[in-house]
Amino acid sequence: MHTKSHEAAQVVTDTAILHITIGGVTLEGELALPSEARGLVIFAQSNSNNHHGPRNQYIARRLQSHGMATLLTDLLTQAENTNYHSRFDTTLLTERLAVITDWAVHAEQTRRLPVGYYGASIGAVAAIQASIGSEARVRAIVSRGGLVDLADNSIKTLQVPILFIVDQEDYGVRRANEEMFLKLSCAKEIAVIPQPTHLFEGPGTLERVARLASVWFAEHLGDRP
Repeated sequence: MHTKSHEAAQVVTDTAILHITIGGVTLEGELALPSEARGLVIFAQSNSNNHHGPRNQYIARRLQSHGMATLLTDLLTQAENTNYHSRFDTTLLTERLAVITDWAVHAEQTRRLPVGYYGASIGAVAAIQASIGSEARVRAIVSRGGLVDLADNSIKTLQVPILFIVDQEDYGVRRANEEMFLKLSCAKEIAVIPQPTHLFEGPGTLERVARLASVWFAEHLGDRP
């Protein structure tokens, strides 16, 4: 590991590039550990190399500033990402996220930290499905623009606290999330972001997503910021 300082967060964070082998496939990720971390947020991303993306890095830094360790991983290789079937294979994505989580709960650096998931789009489906029956090790979920209509029927049995963040103008996704919200009996909240883009790219939108996620994870994984 090497150490670097995020000035805005005023925390010292150790970072490490990981290579996790799953069924003969090696996936890359980035683990960041703030000093005195009180929780670990695993990012569920289907696109290869997405953990380097500036949007995910921004959310991760904001979470780190609230004392959350972050693990940004890609659930697909570059070759798999070019295959339409692989990109929307929720079973494959869920299984890989479960294996990555298993690594995290046993690794020396992270095994003492309660785990949460941050998932966007199809990654949110993997996060939700990987949480079913895993309440002992997954404590909270944030779903941003999740394609929840692609989840299997087990989603109705979810017991892990979940925050749905949806775009007001993305009508199809918003409707699916609102319908799923009503079906769940677990602790839940839904936040509707009034911006005219399904990619959450409007001015200040990503900052609001980061703030909502930070509060949710701090509430369920540690002290409220």
